[in-house]
Formats: sequence, C-alpha cells, structure tokens
Amino acid sequence: MSRPAQQLYLVSYDVADDRRRRLVFRALLGFGEHEQFSVFLCVLTPVGFVRLKAKLDGLVSHSEDRVLFANLGLVDGRGGSAISSIGLPPPALPSKGPAIF
Repeated sequence: MSRPAQQLYLVSYDVADDRRRRLVFRALLGFGEHEQFSVFLCVLTPVGFVRLKAKLDGLVSHSEDRVLFANLGLVDGRGGSAISSIGLPPPALPSKGPAIF
C-alpha cells in the first residue's frame, strides 16, 4: 500500500488571547516546524491536515482569532520549491511529515 501524498502547508495565526495563542503554538509544534513568530511549515497528509484543523478549531475563538492555511503543493513536487526569500535562505522543509497523519 502506498503512502498518502504529503503536502506542504504554510500556517499562520493571529490569536488575540495570550493563553489561546500559547495553546495554538503548542498544538502546531506537534504538526510542523516553527519558522517565525506566528508562522509554521507543516508537511501533512490529507488526514493530518484534517486532524490539525480539528485540533485548532477547538482552541481558537471564532469571533476573535484567525488561522490561515496555504497549501504550497506536494512536497515531492511544487511544494518543495514554493518558498523563496530575501536575506536569510528559506527554511529547509521539515525533515519528517507524519506517516499516517
């Protein structure tokens, strides 16, 4: 059986409350790599993406907070080269994506 295709996601959040912000940060650490203040890179299968969204959905205030997901494409395709930068080089892709996430 083949592994589900892994997609690269850029996840950014703006959470108004300090406690909720810490909870969102900790939740994202389990799914990806922290890149900048409220920005994570996550390598996820379709199931992993659903799980991440469900987890964050229970942590944020829908009337005060926002979490944005940008699908950059397949890790082995466009996603692997979708990020460029000025100044410091772009971050390396997270070394591991969850196998069954």
